[in-house]
Amino acid sequence: MGVPISQMWTVATYVLRQRLAGRRQYPLVLMLEPLFRCNLACAGCGKIQYPPHVLKRQLTPQECFDAAQECGAPMVSIPGGEPLLHPDIAEIVRGLVARRKYIYLCTNALLLKEKLEEGLFKPSKYLTFSVHMDGQEENHDFAVCREGTFQKAVEGIRLAVKMGFRVTTNTTLFQGADPNSVRAFFDEMMELGVEGMMVSPGYAYDKAPDQTGFLQRKGTNELFEMILSNRKKGWRFNQSPLFLEYLMGKREYDCTPWGMPCFNVFGWQKPCYLLQEGYADTYQELLAEVDWSNYGHASENPKCANCMVHSGYEATAVDQTFSGFGGIWANVKAILFSTYANPTAAKRLETEKGKPHGPLAHLVQLGLAKDLGEKTAA
Repeated sequence: MGVPISQMWTVATYVLRQRLAGRRQYPLVLMLEPLFRCNLACAGCGKIQYPPHVLKRQLTPQECFDAAQECGAPMVSIPGGEPLLHPDIAEIVRGLVARRKYIYLCTNALLLKEKLEEGLFKPSKYLTFSVHMDGQEENHDFAVCREGTFQKAVEGIRLAVKMGFRVTTNTTLFQGADPNSVRAFFDEMMELGVEGMMVSPGYAYDKAPDQTGFLQRKGTNELFEMILSNRKKGWRFNQSPLFLEYLMGKREYDCTPWGMPCFNVFGWQKPCYLLQEGYADTYQELLAEVDWSNYGHASENPKCANCMVHSGYEATAVDQTFSGFGGIWANVKAILFSTYANPTAAKRLETEKGKPHGPLAHLVQLGLAKDLGEKTAA
C-alpha cells in the first residue's frame, strides 16, 4: 500500500466516528484552492480560464486555516492553479501541519526544485507533494501543452525524495490514452521512489479549451481494466483500492459530492470541486442549500453522466469500506489480492500496441491525421 499506517488510522477513526454519530454527509478531504493562476495552460483544464482580475486573487493563510477548521476533514488537498505560485504557500502548509491535517500539495513541479532548495518546506508525515504527471514524457508534455515539463518534474521529484519528503504522482487520463504506455509510466514512477500513485479519468470542464479528449463512462472502465488488471506487485497506489476497482468496472458506486468540498477565492463552491453552480458563505450553508439529489450518476444530470473522478467517487468507496464487515473484508481482499489476473484484459492490452494513441490518436480523432491513423492501425 502507498498510504502510511498513521494516515490510514487517522482516516479510519474519523470515518467511524462519523458513522457512529449517524452523520451521512461528512467531508473526507477539503479541496482548498488558494489561487487559480498557473504557469501552464493545459488544454483539459477549466481552472485557468478566468479573467485576469480573478487570476490575481488568492486566499490568505488565515482564510485557509479557517476553512480547514470549519470543514473539519482530516485531509486537505491543495490544487489550483499552481499552489507554488502563492507567495504564502509555505506559511499555509506550516499552519495546516500544525493543525495535524494530512496535506496533498498538488503541483506541476516546475517550481518544486527551486522551492525545496530555498528551504521553504520541511519533511513531515503530514505533507505530501502530489506531482501532476500525465504519463510518459511525450504524453505528459502534450497534455500540459509544453515541452520539457516532464523532465523538470522528474528533477523536482528526485530532489524531494532525496530530501525525505513524501511524494506521490497524480495522473489524469484522457481519450486516446495508451494503456501500455501508462503501465510503463507506472514502472518509471516506482523507480523514482515515489510513495504511491493516484489515477483518475479527466472530467469535461465546461471551460476547458479542448472538449474532445474526455473519456465516456464505458471507455473509462475499458481503459482502466486494461491498465489495472494483471497488475505488477511493485506498483503502489495512494488511493482506496475499492475506488480503483470501481474504475475497472468491478463495482457500482454513485457520487458523494459533499465528500470533497471545495473552498476557493469565491467561497464554498456548489455543488462540488468539478461543477460550479454558485457559492455558499459557510460550509454548513453549502450542505443545507444544495439539493444533493440533483447530482451524481443516478440523478441523470447530464453534467454528471460521464464523471467518475476521484473527488466524487473515492469518498463513496472509503465510506463503504467502513460500512460493516463486508466493506472491510472487500478492502482487505483488494489489498491482499491486488494483481487482478485477467487473460481477456491482457489480450486487449496486446491489441492496443497496434493502434494510435496519445497525440496521434487525438489528431486522428479530430480528422487531421486520418491516413496516418489507418496506416498505424494496419
